[in-house]
Amino acid sequence: MTAMLAIAIREWALMSNFSKAAQWTFAGLIFITGVYVVFNQQLLLTNLILMAMPISVLFWLIVVPVLLWSQIHIKNSWLMGLTGLVALVPFGLAMIGLRDFNPFILLGIAMIVWIADSAAYFTGKRYGKHKLAPLVSPGKTWEGVAGAWLATSIYALIMIKITGLSYWFILLFWALMAMSILGDLFESLIKRQAGVKDSGNLLPGHGGLLDRVDGLMPVVPFVVFIMMLPIYIRYILTNA
Repeated sequence: MTAMLAIAIREWALMSNFSKAAQWTFAGLIFITGVYVVFNQQLLLTNLILMAMPISVLFWLIVVPVLLWSQIHIKNSWLMGLTGLVALVPFGLAMIGLRDFNPFILLGIAMIVWIADSAAYFTGKRYGKHKLAPLVSPGKTWEGVAGAWLATSIYALIMIKITGLSYWFILLFWALMAMSILGDLFESLIKRQAGVKDSGNLLPGHGGLLDRVDGLMPVVPFVVFIMMLPIYIRYILTNA
C-alpha cells in the first residue's frame, strides 16, 4: 500500500510540474515514512487514520465540488502538491486500515467502483448524448451515470441478499457510486489543468496508477469514516 501511495504521489507531483528530482524525493519521503509508521508505529498509524478521515470527507464533499464548479486553476506547484497530499494520504491510510480490518470489505467497495465505472463507460458509449461535465471530462454523460446507478443497484441487491444486510444499505451503495464519479471528475480536472491525457505511463496504453484508482480515492476514506463514526461521536460527547 505504501508503494502504491508513493507511485500515486509521484504522478501527482509530475502533474504539479515539479522537477524530476522533486518528484522522486517527494515520493521517496512518503514511502519511507509510510513503511516506518506501518511497521513500527501502530498507535501513530491508528491516530493518523482517525485524524485524516474527517479531513478527507470534508475535502471531497466541500472543496472538490467547489473546484469542479468554479473551474479554479491551481497554478502554484506547491499548492497543487498540498492538494495531492490531502487527496491521497487519507486514501492510502484508509486502504491500509481497511485491509488490516477486513480485506473482503475493501474488495466489496472496490467492486462498487469498478462496476459503476465499467457500466458508465459502456452505457455512455452506446447511449450517451447529454454531457455530465463537458469542460472537465467531455466523454462522461448523464446516460453513463444512469447506467452506473442501475449496475450499482443490481450489485447492491445481490450483496444485500447474500449478506443479509438491510435494504437501506442500497443508499450507501448509491452514495459510494456518486463519490466514485466525483473522484473520477476531479482527477480529470487536474489532468486537464496539467495538460496531460494520463497521470503517468505505469501501464502502457492504460495510463498511470491515479487513472486506475481515481474513483477509489474519495470512496475508501468515506467508508472508513462511516465505520469510525461511533468513535468520533463518543469523543465529541466526552469532550463536550
